Amino acid sequence: MVVYNVTVSIDEAVALEWLEWMRKKHVPEIMETGLFKECKLCRVHGEEAGGLTYAVMYTAFSIEHLENFNEHFEPRLQSMQLEKFKGRYVDFKTMLSVIEEF
Repeated sequence: MVVYNVTVSIDEAVALEWLEWMRKKHVPEIMETGLFKECKLCRVHGEEAGGLTYAVMYTAFSIEHLENFNEHFEPRLQSMQLEKFKGRYVDFKTMLSVIEEF
C-alpha cells in the first residue's frame, strides 16, 4: 500500500470553512475515484502561529493507483482548492510506501 500525505497549513480565519469543504466536497470527490482505500484527516499539533496545520492521509491500493490519480484527477481537484482558498494556505505532498503494519 501507498500513503499519499497532503500536509496543509491553513489560515486560522478560514480553517473551519476549509474543514467543512474537505469533509463534504473535496475528500468525497477524491474517494469517488476508486483509487484509494481510505482517508484520514489529522490535526498536526505544534504548528506555527497564524495558521492551523492538518495532514490528510489517503491510502492508495498501489503505486499505480496513486500515479493514475496524479495524472488524471489531481490537477483538477488541486485547482478547485486553489481557487477557493487562494493565498490562505500552503501545502506539500509526500508519498510513503507502507513497509509493514503492526
